[in-house]
Amino acid sequence: MNLMTALLGIDLGTSSVKTALIDSDTLDVLAEATQEYPVSHPQLGYAEQNPDDWWDAIVKTVRYVVSQHSDIQIVGIGVDGQMHGTVMIDESGKWVHPAIIWADTRTVGQVQWLTEQIQSEPGQYSDVSGLPAAGFMAGTLMWLREHQPDILDKTYKVLLPKDAIRYKLTGTIGTDLSDASATWLMDVTKGEWSSKLLDLCLVDPRLMPTIHQSHDVIGEVTANAAMELGIVAGIPVIAGSADLPAQGLGHGIYKEGAGLITVGTGGQVFAPIAKPTLDNAHRYYTLRHNVPDYWYAQAAILSAGLSLRWLRDTLGMRDVPDAFAHLSTLANEVNIGADNLIFLPYLAGERTPHMNPLSSASFFGLRLHHKQAHLARSVMEGVAFALKSCVDLIGGDLHMMMLSGGAAQSHVWRQILADVLDMPLVLPDARPHACIGSAILAGVGIGIYDSITQAVELLPVFETTIEPIPENVNRYQAYYEQYRQLYPLLKDAMETLSLLG
Repeated sequence: MNLMTALLGIDLGTSSVKTALIDSDTLDVLAEATQEYPVSHPQLGYAEQNPDDWWDAIVKTVRYVVSQHSDIQIVGIGVDGQMHGTVMIDESGKWVHPAIIWADTRTVGQVQWLTEQIQSEPGQYSDVSGLPAAGFMAGTLMWLREHQPDILDKTYKVLLPKDAIRYKLTGTIGTDLSDASATWLMDVTKGEWSSKLLDLCLVDPRLMPTIHQSHDVIGEVTANAAMELGIVAGIPVIAGSADLPAQGLGHGIYKEGAGLITVGTGGQVFAPIAKPTLDNAHRYYTLRHNVPDYWYAQAAILSAGLSLRWLRDTLGMRDVPDAFAHLSTLANEVNIGADNLIFLPYLAGERTPHMNPLSSASFFGLRLHHKQAHLARSVMEGVAFALKSCVDLIGGDLHMMMLSGGAAQSHVWRQILADVLDMPLVLPDARPHACIGSAILAGVGIGIYDSITQAVELLPVFETTIEPIPENVNRYQAYYEQYRQLYPLLKDAMETLSLLG
């Protein structure tokens, strides 16, 4: 009997893992499953996870998707995962400490020191991609060296989250270009660990794993892992990828001209580029794609969907059913520009383009006639303006953006975004795109697909496109220019106010 061949894609997120069984001939999703796990906060600012919780969730989801298709042969496995985090193992492969993940902020002091070094010697670090941030591996290893050196003394290798899972699958140690480039310890142009950054952060180079291409097969499922997962031993496993480029690839986005905007709690703009373009002002990141010889520019804002959630709660709608749909309906009742009300969405400080944790949010132009509907539309427009500042900074030849996240569910918000960006927005389906991206990489790695291009051609063509309305585009331009002028005018006052008391 000829069995259908399938690929397994595993997406290790911050709050849950998604696993999908994917037809290798069509890239159709045959089965998928999600399993949540907790984030631990043992002290203020700490964010840790137990890698065993990740593995238990993967065991459950893999067993489930496999149980749905007994007539399937899994021929390759791809893993992607949350970026920036740090997992430490000893020489026997045991976890030395809970994983310190991207959301951890204990390293603010180390990050501030690194930023000062860069800004004091701009020529020395002009080739560094973006500024370090709390939660990145670089600052985490510095903090451990200063505060818990005994942990590093026990550590044989440091791994990124998805690499820890692949280690459990195969027993092999390594990482890939896309994830390594998001540690702030790699030279993103050369694709190797940077001796300059390792020295600056006082990191022993021997701790760092070997870097591979994302699609390289670097191990096989061990007998022990196979028994736990309910699959056969010997299945090839690729190096894998960071989750953001995996999601991009699952959407078919890896060449210049198209990008991805994600409006979740925060907002991200992801734009593939053929050559690395490093920003000397360090306002965004240039990282390696999971596709060979491609990079991507990544810009981020901190309060995208978070801004609308804050408004919902502030207006007393936390327990109101369909509160977000109600806010969207209200916003639709108000004119473009919310009757001259502009929202600066810096509720948690801001990254791109200001890179200022002391910036703060505000409504500018608030008058007696403004009501809930005006606030709702102003918040949506303010987030759109913030994302436009990201796109303008990194966009280059972008002519189309795919939109994912909560904003895609609001017909008002997505039209605002299309009009503000003056760009068509394509709405994807609800498939697990990061899992699909990982499966594509696995298929290339084991030779099912001759190239990424051949695999991407199997992806469905999306037909739902939100076109910008020319009249709205022109009207929004004036409001956007006003928005851009506000931060420089208010910056000093924001910082002074943030430091009072």
